[in-house]
Amino acid sequence: MRGTAEQALASRDVAGLTFTAEMYGLQLDQLAALLGLTWPQARALATRWRSRGLAESARLGPGPAWVWLTRSGLVACGVRYTSSSPALARLEHIRAVTAVRLALEALRAYREAGAHWRSERHLRARVGAHARDHIPDGEVHWPDSAPVAWAGECWAIEAERTAKTVARTAAIMRELLSRTGDYGCPAAETHVPGVPARHARAVYLCSSAALGTVTRARDALGNLGARIEIRDLPASAEIAP
Repeated sequence: MRGTAEQALASRDVAGLTFTAEMYGLQLDQLAALLGLTWPQARALATRWRSRGLAESARLGPGPAWVWLTRSGLVACGVRYTSSSPALARLEHIRAVTAVRLALEALRAYREAGAHWRSERHLRARVGAHARDHIPDGEVHWPDSAPVAWAGECWAIEAERTAKTVARTAAIMRELLSRTGDYGCPAAETHVPGVPARHARAVYLCSSAALGTVTRARDALGNLGARIEIRDLPASAEIAP
C-alpha cells in the first residue's frame, strides 16, 4: 500500500484489499473467510472501503455480494490493473479459483514453508493483453529454503469447473509442463530445449463434471502425465445460495 492510504489503513485492510486486487474481486463470504470475520463484519469492512473510494460492492449474481477495487484502491495497492467489476461470465470460475487459493493458504505446510501465490491477474498483466500464452489460474512458489520435499518448485494451478475437450485439456497441460520462461519473458525464452521446465507440476482441482476429462487428458500425455496432480475442488468453490 502507498501514500496516505498506507498510513490510514489497518493491516487487515491491507491484506483484504491486496487479496481482492489479485483475484479480480471476491464474494463477501470469502472475504470473511480470508480475514477471519463474521459476515456482518465483512459487510461493514466492504462498506468502509466503499466510503473511502477504495472499492465497490454489489450483487452480481447468485449468492453474497461481490467486492472489487476501484482505480483508487488499485493505486493504493501499488498495482496497475484495469479497474472493472468481475466479468459476469467468469463469476463462478473466479469464485472457484479463490476457494482453491484460500484452501491452500490455510494449510499448515503452505504457511510454514513461506509459499506464495501469483495470481492469474498478475501473470496476465506481465504478459500483456495480446499474448497467446495460456495463463494458469495461479502459480504457487515454494522457496528454496522451505522445509518440504518440493522446496524450490513452482506449481501451475488450474481450477476446472466444467469440462473442455480432452484434446484441448491435454494441449494446455503440455504447454504448462513444457514452458521454461516466466510469463512476460521474450518469446524465444518461452520453450527452450534443455532448460528446466518452469512448472515442476500442474495441479488440477476439479469438479465431478470435469474430473473424467482431466483424467483422460492426463493419461493421454504418457510419461509427462506423472507431473499432473488431480484433486477435488473445495466444497466452498460453489456459490452459496
